[in-house]
Amino acid sequence: MAGYGLLVIGPSLHFWFGFVSKLLPERDLVTTFKKILMGQTIYEPIMTVVFFSLNARLQGENSAEIIAWLKQDSLPTTINGVMYWPVCDFVKFKFILVRGITLGEQSFSYL
Repeated sequence: MAGYGLLVIGPSLHFWFGFVSKLLPERDLVTTFKKILMGQTIYEPIMTVVFFSLNARLQGENSAEIIAWLKQDSLPTTINGVMYWPVCDFVKFKFILVRGITLGEQSFSYL
C-alpha cells in the first residue's frame, strides 16, 4: 500500500488537483461543487479501477479474473465512496490551498 501511495496515488493526485485548480481556479461555492462533481465522476472511478486491477495483478490474477473482480466490486466501492468523499472534497477545495490539497486528501484517506 505504501508503494501504491508513493508511485500511483501521490503523483496522480498531485497532477489531478493541479489540473482541476487550473481549469477551475475560483473557490466559490458553485466552482467547489463543480470540482467535487469532476472528482466523483472522472478521477474516483478511474482510480478505483486502477487500484483493483493493480491489486489483483499483484496477487497473480489473470485478466478474466480481474474483469470479474471489477464487475463485482467497482460499483459498490464507488457508491460507498460517494457517501464519504464529497464531504472531504468540499473541505479540501473550499478551505485548503492547492499546494496542501494532496496532503489533505491523504489525511482523509487515513481516516
